[in-house]
Amino acid sequence: MSVKVSVNIKRVYEKPSKEDGMRILVDRLWSRGISKEKGKIDLWLKDIEPSDTLRKWFGHKEQRWEEFKKRYLKELKSNEETVERLREISKKNPVTLLYAAKDQVRNNAVVLRDLLNL
Repeated sequence: MSVKVSVNIKRVYEKPSKEDGMRILVDRLWSRGISKEKGKIDLWLKDIEPSDTLRKWFGHKEQRWEEFKKRYLKELKSNEETVERLREISKKNPVTLLYAAKDQVRNNAVVLRDLLNL
């Protein structure tokens, strides 16, 4: 029997809400102007973000989005321990992945959410 996982995403700069459940920051760098208390951040999984090389290559350029997703998913396969930790957390709690990117449609949290919600 599989457990249905529901993972949401939200910009770390948006106001926290009760519906967020466990709030997990999935960026390697801490978000400017956000304290752990202000952001209500329960966990920081900085090791799950794309490598610096991939992140810099992507640069949030829309035309690189599809290739970015493929490369990031490949990186995640070599980081299965952290992905599995996140999956286990999300089976027990509502989870909201937090990210700082301005692009709300094309960012690493979108890829993680889609992977976990399969």
